[in-house]
Parts: sequence; structure tokens; C-alpha cells
Amino acid sequence: MIYLDAAATSPVRREAIEAMFPYLTGAFGNPSSHHGLGEQAARAFAEARQAIADVVGSRPDEVIFTSGGTEADNLALKGIALARRAADPQRNRILLSAIEHPAVLESARYLQRVHGFEITELPVDAEGFVSERSCVEALAPDVALLSVMYANNEIGTVQDLPGLSALAARHRVPVHTDAVQAAGWLSLDTGELGVQAMSLSGHKFGAPKGIGALVLRSPTPIEPLIHGGGQQAGLRSGTENVAFAVAFAAAAQLAEAERVEAAARVSALRDEFIQAVLGRVPGAQLTGPASGRRLPSVASFCFRGTHGESVLLELERRSVICSSGSACAAGSSEPSAVLLALGLSAELAQTAVRFSFPSAVTGTELAAAADAVVEAVAALTRFRGAAPRR
Repeated sequence: MIYLDAAATSPVRREAIEAMFPYLTGAFGNPSSHHGLGEQAARAFAEARQAIADVVGSRPDEVIFTSGGTEADNLALKGIALARRAADPQRNRILLSAIEHPAVLESARYLQRVHGFEITELPVDAEGFVSERSCVEALAPDVALLSVMYANNEIGTVQDLPGLSALAARHRVPVHTDAVQAAGWLSLDTGELGVQAMSLSGHKFGAPKGIGALVLRSPTPIEPLIHGGGQQAGLRSGTENVAFAVAFAAAAQLAEAERVEAAARVSALRDEFIQAVLGRVPGAQLTGPASGRRLPSVASFCFRGTHGESVLLELERRSVICSSGSACAAGSSEPSAVLLALGLSAELAQTAVRFSFPSAVTGTELAAAADAVVEAVAALTRFRGAAPRR
């Protein structure tokens, strides 16, 4: 099997399993308990927070562990917007790029529906980039928050966050970024990026599913979503998941240590794969950036005259595992909102297939995958051509 769906999830690293195992067994204490077992767990939780802070260039107390990227996005959007409006009632508008993850988009729609916020979607060009001009035109004293995804999960577009953040700073607007796909491939230094809030998800880079983090730079105001015993400075109450936090930290440290080499190597393999598919599959169309700011691990295409789900089935028969788009939209029959925002027709968007590469992918695997794509699309177009006309 050739696994090319790493943007959906990655296997848990052995090092992460080994790091977390003691906190599932002997060192199982509640970190809020005032005894030896509890203090041992509390130390491990604090060390995990410090490790994440080192990776993202923040203070340890600016790391809030969550259940994953979706919760982190919800906390950032809802928490910051509500806190900002409470302090300044005119801050009643949220700016989003037109290609945000559903966790961001649906959080904004909740704020609109229940709390009366306004939403402005920033358009993107044909490669998925937000223009500085559209951002300048939308920024104003009534904006509570700007949220722009760092690297898109479907088409791999990497936004110019430092540039957009500098524009937002002129209006004292905090910037949130969903950096779930960027971890392990791009720098996560919040100071370099200029963002005040960043969402991360552990299972994208080798931690278990069910652990993530929101990095919230001080003094960004925020309202908690989960209330209770006041854990994590009252920002996310509930008994802390120490074992998973430890695994998250171990995986994040390894991903960061390997990042520069992995990004360079996989970027070169990605480009070879793209050229092989475009050169050998009639009608194949790359989505996202043709060059430059593209996530090293993502190559996505539309295959005119097919259906994305049919291509997936043909590829799986040939032992290649990939996706027709975001795993978070699984089961949806609607064309990708991201592809529609690029200006693609609904019919063409339905033919989309995304290949997302693990850091250990090899050239041999991608060459075999390219062969499988050629065969799969050819089989489908032959079948379609042979179908009787009505």
C-alpha cells in the first residue's frame, strides 16, 4: 500500500507512544491532585507545554491544550471575537479567507447566527492566495479578528502571514491562523508570522488523535468555551490529558527537528510527481499554486471527464490511498467550497483528487503512484467513452 493521505492523518510515532506510556500506567495521577502521583503528572504536563512553546516561539503559559485542531479553531474564533466585542462594542465583524477550514467557517457562522457578528470573506485568486489589497480594503475599526489558514489542507496554498499580519496590526486587529497542515513542514514561530493565535492538531504529525493546542500570545483577550474547575488558567477547564499532551510534545519536537530536511526533500519529490501526472494524464489540471508557496506535502488535481470518488476507488484497487478533498467533508456530495472559490466550475470541482505525502515518502512510491493515476484515469475515461448514449 502507498499511503498518500497524510493531510487527513498520520500514524502515531513510536517515540510518542513510548513518551506517553508511563502516564497511562504508573504515573496516572490527576495533575490537580496534591500528592506525589498528581505532582508527577503536573510536572509532565508543564514540560509538555514548555516543549510546544519552544517550537512555536511562545511562553509556556501561552499554550492551551485542546482535543484537537477543531476545538482550537472554535476557541480562537469564538473566544477572541466575544472578548474583543465585550471590550469594544464596535468590534462586531470577522474577516476570513474564502478558503478556510470548516472549523473556522462554522465557528464564524455560529457567531453571526447567535451573537449577531458580521462576516467578511476575503476573496482568493486562482491559486488560492489572499491579496493584500482585499485585506486592506476590509480592515477597519469594526473588525474583531482576522483568521487566515496558514497552509490550505486541500490545495496546499501557503499564505503570506507576515504580510497580512502587518496589515492587521495597523488596525489593532489580532490574527488567528489554522496551522494544522503546516506543522512539520513550515516554521511555526508565531513571532516571525506575526500572529496572535495559532491552532495545531497532533495527529497530523505523529501524535494520537484527540490532542491539539491553541497558542494564544499575551495579552490577546479571550473568553473560555469550557467552564469548570479552572484548569489551564481557566481557559480550558477539565482534567488535563497528560499522556496525550506528552505524546503531542514528543511528536512536535521530532517534526520540528526533521522539518527543514523533510520539506526540501519532499518538495522535490512533489514537483516530480506533479510533472509526471500533468505530462501523462490528458486533461489533468493542477489546483493551487503552480510554483512557489505550496505546501511540500500536497499535490491536488482535477481530472476532467471523471469523478473524484471514482478515481479514488480505481487508485485503491491499485494500492494507492489518497483523498478527494478534505477529510472533514467526508460524505458530502457537494463540490469543494475551496475549489469553487478559486473559480472552478462545480462540475470540474467534482473531479478533484488530493495526494498528501508523509515525510518518509520515497521517489519510488511516487513514481508507482503516478503510474497508478495514469491507469486509473485511463480506465475511467475508456469506460465513460464506451457507455451507451441515450
